[in-house]
Amino acid sequence: MNNATGTELLDDPAADPVAVRRSLVNIARANRWFGGTAAVLHGLSRVLGRTRSLHSDVSLLDLGTGAGDIPAAARRWGADHGIALRTVGLERLRPAAQLARSTALPLTLGCVSALPFRTGAVDVVVISQLLHHLDAEAATALLRDAARVARRGVVVADLLRSRTAAALFGIASRALGFDEHTRVDGITSVGRGYRVAELERLCADAGVRATVTERPGWRVVAWWVTA
Repeated sequence: MNNATGTELLDDPAADPVAVRRSLVNIARANRWFGGTAAVLHGLSRVLGRTRSLHSDVSLLDLGTGAGDIPAAARRWGADHGIALRTVGLERLRPAAQLARSTALPLTLGCVSALPFRTGAVDVVVISQLLHHLDAEAATALLRDAARVARRGVVVADLLRSRTAAALFGIASRALGFDEHTRVDGITSVGRGYRVAELERLCADAGVRATVTERPGWRVVAWWVTA
């Protein structure tokens, strides 16, 4: 079971801002190329598949938004499906927040351990590659809080723990010229990832009935509808 072992650059609030921004740019590239973005959009398609028949204006909160690339991709996906997505991010690292704001993403500085949002504040909450940074207790609490904040549903996308995936990421990230922090932290992240049964158990412990599936690129996605 994932116990969030290891330390990564983005776990450190005092990390060098230049290194944080450089790593986040490469993480956004990895999301596009290695399945992270597609995993989130898969979950969104399940949660919002019938939205056009209900209403077309949907609010989305991305927790730990990093460079803001996931909300940007979600807006493009929404536009292609007749859904006007209004996105907002939550981020605790100031260098990341500055980078996300440069993409015109409205953003709140804060920590996922105490979400600064009222019950039912947004339609959809997205948790992308964040859960594996938390221990089981904190991850369960976050899932429970996300369900509280979301009116319509929650999408959780994370890494599938796999030695093969870790090895391939190490090779690909070096070939693509990723910085050392991103290369090393990416391998650590895969080792902190989840198997399907583990993520199912976390969701159950949080009191939600989620559908959990594997996706291409060694990804695991959980989603549920709250209303």
